[in-house]
Amino acid sequence: MPSFLLEFLKLTFELIGLFFVISFLVGVGQFFINPKSKIFTFSRNNKFLSACCGALLGGVTPFCSCSTIPLFVGFVKSKAPFSTSIAFLLASPIMNPAIITLMGVFFGIKTAILYGLCTFIFAVLCGLVLEKFGFEKEIYDISITGGKEESQMWSELTGTFGMRLKTVIQTSIFNSLLLLRKVFPYLLVGTAIGALIHGFLPVSVVQKVGGIPAWFSVPAAALIGIPLYIRTETIIPMATVLQSVGLGPGVLVSLMIGGGGASLPEVSLLSSIFTKKMLAAFLISVFAVACATGFIFNSLLG
Repeated sequence: MPSFLLEFLKLTFELIGLFFVISFLVGVGQFFINPKSKIFTFSRNNKFLSACCGALLGGVTPFCSCSTIPLFVGFVKSKAPFSTSIAFLLASPIMNPAIITLMGVFFGIKTAILYGLCTFIFAVLCGLVLEKFGFEKEIYDISITGGKEESQMWSELTGTFGMRLKTVIQTSIFNSLLLLRKVFPYLLVGTAIGALIHGFLPVSVVQKVGGIPAWFSVPAAALIGIPLYIRTETIIPMATVLQSVGLGPGVLVSLMIGGGGASLPEVSLLSSIFTKKMLAAFLISVFAVACATGFIFNSLLG
């Protein structure tokens, strides 16, 4: 029990801190990023390009699955293309320079490049498919009731530099706290479940997957990984141990993407902004990315 409480408190304070800091930074950024600029207008007119931009941005932001949500909310509120937002949400926790570097160190450059290409391509495809089928309508109104005016740009603020900076900071803090208050109950529930699974799921359960045929072991690894709240950077060193007990490359990468791309705390947070239909589509997308990448790894590296 003490270990569960320790894990619960660790995850809770970590997520609260990350969520607030990233929400604040996103809030500050909204004062300086004009959604009406030419680059945004051009990307909106090219759905493929917009999805690629989202995946690329995800690829350079080393966020965990939960801490991507404030930036995702920022995209939606800024009227960014839906494919951009989804591609970012999928790519950020499973594809960034730290992950690619660790993949190269532990498994070789060829493996790292293959992993980066697969996760990028599948994140883009999922963004395009979900937008094509109109899933942007399956997001709740996430405007912050009681917040300050969010449409102002830095150039529209009045007063001295110090006065304008104070307005930006105060508005961003205020809106970040309101957003955190909205998702806090979901964060607690998801963190508690995640801590239970993290503390009581034995590694032997994962190891037994190695004896199952590949056609079943890859999806099984993704399903085992999804409930776990483990950063992909953490799973990669663990994967070397699992590889030594006989797990194939497809199973390992499927476990990594499932564990890094979705988690119970993240699902709990997303429940506050996604309808059940959208939440199911997101989980299916993570599962599909994990399985597709796993089968490709089995074919090329097995």
